[in-house]
Amino acid sequence: MDLPAAPSDSGSLIGALVDQLPAGANVVVPIANGEPVLLVNELEARADQLTDVRVHQMHVLHDRPYLHGAYRGRLEHVSWFLSHVTRPAFEAGGCHFAPANFSEVSRFLLDKQPAVVLAAASPPDDMGYFSLGVSADYTAALIGRVPFVLEVNDQMPRTYGTNRLHMSEVAGWCESSHPLVEVPPPAVREIDQAIAELVAGRVNDGSTIQLGIGSIPSAVASLLVDHRDLGVHTELLSDPVVDLVQAGAVTGINKRSYRGRIVTTFALGSKRLYDFCDRNDGVVFLSADEVNDPRNIGREPNFVSINGTLEVDLFGQCASETLGPTYWSGSGGQADFARGAQYSLGGHGFVVLRSTAKGGTVSRITPTLKTGAVVTTPKNTVDKVVTEHGVAELQGRTLAERAVALIAIAAPQHRDWLTREARDLGVLRRRPRLGL
Repeated sequence: MDLPAAPSDSGSLIGALVDQLPAGANVVVPIANGEPVLLVNELEARADQLTDVRVHQMHVLHDRPYLHGAYRGRLEHVSWFLSHVTRPAFEAGGCHFAPANFSEVSRFLLDKQPAVVLAAASPPDDMGYFSLGVSADYTAALIGRVPFVLEVNDQMPRTYGTNRLHMSEVAGWCESSHPLVEVPPPAVREIDQAIAELVAGRVNDGSTIQLGIGSIPSAVASLLVDHRDLGVHTELLSDPVVDLVQAGAVTGINKRSYRGRIVTTFALGSKRLYDFCDRNDGVVFLSADEVNDPRNIGREPNFVSINGTLEVDLFGQCASETLGPTYWSGSGGQADFARGAQYSLGGHGFVVLRSTAKGGTVSRITPTLKTGAVVTTPKNTVDKVVTEHGVAELQGRTLAERAVALIAIAAPQHRDWLTREARDLGVLRRRPRLGL
């Protein structure tokens, strides 16, 4: 790829790139704050010079016209995980959506033979190495396989791991200066705290934890500050982990891989979190195909995964990415970590949710998933489902035992209805005894 000698201005860099992008080219952009804002601005500004170019990205933070179909047939977006920005764009038909487990996204992207990766990066160190900052995600696996064009942001943390590449490996780069997008921790309600207490009480000292997105995983973290020698192996690194480190709860000394270090594939939160990551060799950013590989997760003893869902049926199926047929997010790494916890000796896989919605009128424990709902974590993988009313342990149990356990953690006002529905479905033919 013949681009201007680095560094150059973003306009010249993208101008030269556009001249070389063939029709039908695939462009890869990292997740969240890994997006190079100026470079994507310039690419969009030249959309009329492109033919059927697709930009592939997870969890977009910056809204743009092309996400909403402004340049159909020229420049289009493919989301691998919907955000608050791309959710309405996809629902309105403005962009595409590709379902996949996070661990497999880099492989699927490589199959598309992408023309280039456009990525934000930290300034180079004294040895000439850039890092992809608070991202490794699917893009780190493309280093050395796909040309990289970087936007070097002097406010991007310099991080360590497999997300580093040398000046000699970069096709071109420009400079910028702007703060990273901050995402405040979600508000924790009293009901979330009740669910968190049920989970935290089952996390032992020395466990390795993964915390998913949402208020309940955040609440769980707040209850682990008095634990000791926890390890962290998580796709998303968020602010609650900083609290655990500062409390002395996280040392990672019992981990089998990267002992004593936090393993993650991207960070998203406050400036405090980004400052924590900057030049901190205790945090290792690895590609998602390594972090999220269930086999790697399963090698860690006493692994605990904690992820939220939207709906669970009486078979134990979890719909975590759709509301009925309407897409809300994506598969992400939930199934990866649920499977990994299942492989782990002494592991626990928690799926957490509030028992009701709409002021208690709608049960989120349902006889069957809503019409059109998509299964994110299948029944055979789901381990423990937790609401504010208790913990339903599902693995190794019959369908009837599963149904009874799930009905017991539903809201009281919905239990009779769920029991009748379970009988109509044939799941409950006679009253089972739990613990058989």
